[in-house]
Amino acid sequence: MEVYFTIDKTAVAEFKDRGSKFLAYAFPVKSPEEVKECLGEVKKEHPKATHHCYAYRLGTGGLQFRASDDGEPSGSAGKPILGQIDSRQITDVLIVVVRYFGGSLLGVPGLINAYKMSAAMVLQLIPVIQKNIETKYHLSFDYTIMNEVMMVVKQNNCTVISQELQLFCEMDIGVPKSGEELCLIRFKDIYGLEIRKLKL
Repeated sequence: MEVYFTIDKTAVAEFKDRGSKFLAYAFPVKSPEEVKECLGEVKKEHPKATHHCYAYRLGTGGLQFRASDDGEPSGSAGKPILGQIDSRQITDVLIVVVRYFGGSLLGVPGLINAYKMSAAMVLQLIPVIQKNIETKYHLSFDYTIMNEVMMVVKQNNCTVISQELQLFCEMDIGVPKSGEELCLIRFKDIYGLEIRKLKL
């Protein structure tokens, strides 16, 4: 597995059923901290909503996930939302569905359908993008070889995560797994460059 699929935009969709209004928000997220922030924003925007149900999946392997029914019957909200994320095979995604109760009970099948539809609708608004799975490395080098280092970074489609460029430079980069070996060979050819793999 050298690539994964995700989203890089936010979107909102609305679904109505028997007076209840469901607002679905999709966010690209990278960590549980970001999930909390986005959830907080939605709750701030809709303090009077009956429920704020959500699901997310994180990490290139999609191993971190959570589904919350927020007071709806067990399995009727979070699971159907997560199901839509999984049917698209995407990760690093959070979907929050806000419900305003409209007076009529929808029953568990009705709720499952409403949360599923809301999540599906919001995902239809955002293009799925493909990203390289990367291994992270730390580079330290003298400013004089900056151009050589940057050339390898660009030619191998590496992502610059952070950099501190002074007389002595420090840089964290993500190297696409698909071209990792070749990229490392080219880095090792640069005299005076120190490179070490970062632990996740």
